Amino acid sequence: DVTDRPALEAARDRIVAALGPPTILVNNAGVDQPPAAGGKTHRLEDVPLEAGRAILEVNLLGLFQVCQVFLDPMRSAGGGSIVNIGSIYGRVSPDPALYDHLGVDPPFLEPPLYGASKAGVAGLTRYLAVHLGPSGIRVNTLSPGGIHGDQDSVFRARFERRVPLGRMGRPDDLAGPLLFLAGGASAYVTGIELVVDGGFTAW
Repeated sequence: DVTDRPALEAARDRIVAALGPPTILVNNAGVDQPPAAGGKTHRLEDVPLEAGRAILEVNLLGLFQVCQVFLDPMRSAGGGSIVNIGSIYGRVSPDPALYDHLGVDPPFLEPPLYGASKAGVAGLTRYLAVHLGPSGIRVNTLSPGGIHGDQDSVFRARFERRVPLGRMGRPDDLAGPLLFLAGGASAYVTGIELVVDGGFTAW
């Protein structure tokens, strides 16, 4: 639980005791709200703030707290790489037309504070890259596009028409970019957002 500092500190201490100081940290915990059959929807002006607070607590504040907890051992290791997982929705707004087939009233909204939290991740990445560079710690964001999962077939077809490569991503599409940012091949790369979206944000 990235919102639970004592739990994070206990996990850090177990890792250091078993494996030594970590040199790679991937911040992948995240909260979103995909469409749910029969789920309650809201007009934009009625979106409950509590749902947004939960998203921000995990996606942004939790990520920052994990970085805080792991900084000392990473410094003692002589540096390392932090990879924060962002999203294309931190760069562009979700298209409401991707969801209008759901037939719910009010129409489904991708959570407004999800994209805001992921934009914050990219901003926080740049901040941390500047402040941690002197310690040899690189910090970058990896922002995936839509990843094929249990989405309905209409959504998938509509989304894929927006992707120049013509398909949604697969989990293994993220492996190479993640290994690049985590490893020595990116030794002179810090403070960037690497977007892996099949070209979705190119137009």
